[in-house]
Amino acid sequence: MLIPMTVDLIYKNNDWSIFMLSSFFTFFIGIVLYFSFKNKKNKINLSQAFILTVLSWIVIAIFSSLPFVFSSSKLDFTNAFFESISGITTTGATVIINLDNLSEGILIWRSFLQWFGGIGIIVLALAILPTLQIGGMQILHMEHDDPYEKTLPKIGQFVIEIFLIYLFLTLICAFFYFIAGMSSFDSLAHAMTTIATGGFSTHDDSFGSFNSANIEWISIVFMIVGSLPFVVYLKMMHGNWKSFFKDDQIKLFFILIIVTIGITAVWLLLNSSEKSLYVLRISTFNVTSILTGTGYSSSNYSEWGGFGLVIMFIIMFIGGCAGSTTGGVKIFRLKILFGSAKSQIKKLNQPHGVFVTSFNQKPVSDDTFNSVMNFFFIYILIFIIASLLLSFLGLDFLTAISASASAISNVGPGLGDTIGPLGNYNSLPMSAKWILSITMLVGRLEIFTFLVLLSVSFWKS
Repeated sequence: MLIPMTVDLIYKNNDWSIFMLSSFFTFFIGIVLYFSFKNKKNKINLSQAFILTVLSWIVIAIFSSLPFVFSSSKLDFTNAFFESISGITTTGATVIINLDNLSEGILIWRSFLQWFGGIGIIVLALAILPTLQIGGMQILHMEHDDPYEKTLPKIGQFVIEIFLIYLFLTLICAFFYFIAGMSSFDSLAHAMTTIATGGFSTHDDSFGSFNSANIEWISIVFMIVGSLPFVVYLKMMHGNWKSFFKDDQIKLFFILIIVTIGITAVWLLLNSSEKSLYVLRISTFNVTSILTGTGYSSSNYSEWGGFGLVIMFIIMFIGGCAGSTTGGVKIFRLKILFGSAKSQIKKLNQPHGVFVTSFNQKPVSDDTFNSVMNFFFIYILIFIIASLLLSFLGLDFLTAISASASAISNVGPGLGDTIGPLGNYNSLPMSAKWILSITMLVGRLEIFTFLVLLSVSFWKS
């Protein structure tokens, strides 16, 4: 909170005092908790790891909401918590109206929440979830083979190097935004939310307010950069450049994004009078934004017609690669599901043949495959339940299903006039915002990390 406080002091905004008081209060609570548990040397067991993971995100969201409540944004606690949880989960759904009139401190605070959440997600995905064996994430242990383990024997060094890569990419992104025409403030704020694939902007019209092809193409590149597995960047940093071209996730991700952009661009060319270069630009930007879960917008894709809406709705669920800042089902799960379906078809043609589903040239275990299947089923089930609850509260069909899909996949904007690229979540009922807040958190924590806490047997053990 000292960062936005400093920004407000530089820009002479009165909100600096709110950030100072909020930081002191948060620091005080942290010190009290630290000394309360300082002398306890017990190792954390598996059950405690689940509890700690979930509680950490909730507690951070609560304390992060304080500036939204007491600053010039003047949000009530429900809206402040929604904005905060949307930030740290890198969802990017917002309830704030008139972003252009907010103080620079609040705007940079929103960006920082997403940037902080992004690095937290990477560490969670690469260092914690594989150990907890959540939703097939244990397959990421396959990425920690000898060459990787020899260069990074300690988790502390691993986290530091990931952070340095994350910081470096953010600064490079900010530099390119700046030379493309953004102000120094906008370039830094948007660089943080681009690498984090978060989508918070400093303007109500998002990237449409810049109306710059150069800025949009830069954003496209760095949204993709944030969607690729950071462990591959780590390997490249240690000299293993071939890993980028060998990774199954990366290959499938680029196939999906190129095919989707191509289909969308052709559809728009056939149904609009716009020039082909402009159509390619807006389709590439908005498809990349939704597929990566970033949530920026440069045009109102809710007006792309029925086929365009279906495309955007479907790709909301996909997300980027595991070990990146993105949400969604993740590319590695799709790769395993596609591979399993392919093996099953071959088995039907050759009943006595042996066909094995592989990932990065290594066989996928039955436990991993079952975890992926269970994750996919529960993922869709939660989406359906959230959609039904939102519909029960009076939301129209398109708003209900797109809000649920956007929340569980941590995308941000939905579809339609209410929560689409030109709208926001401010007008939704308070109960709907709590449903979506929980859905965002569940999706961000890979579902089972959260759901296991609802099990009676978990608490008995």
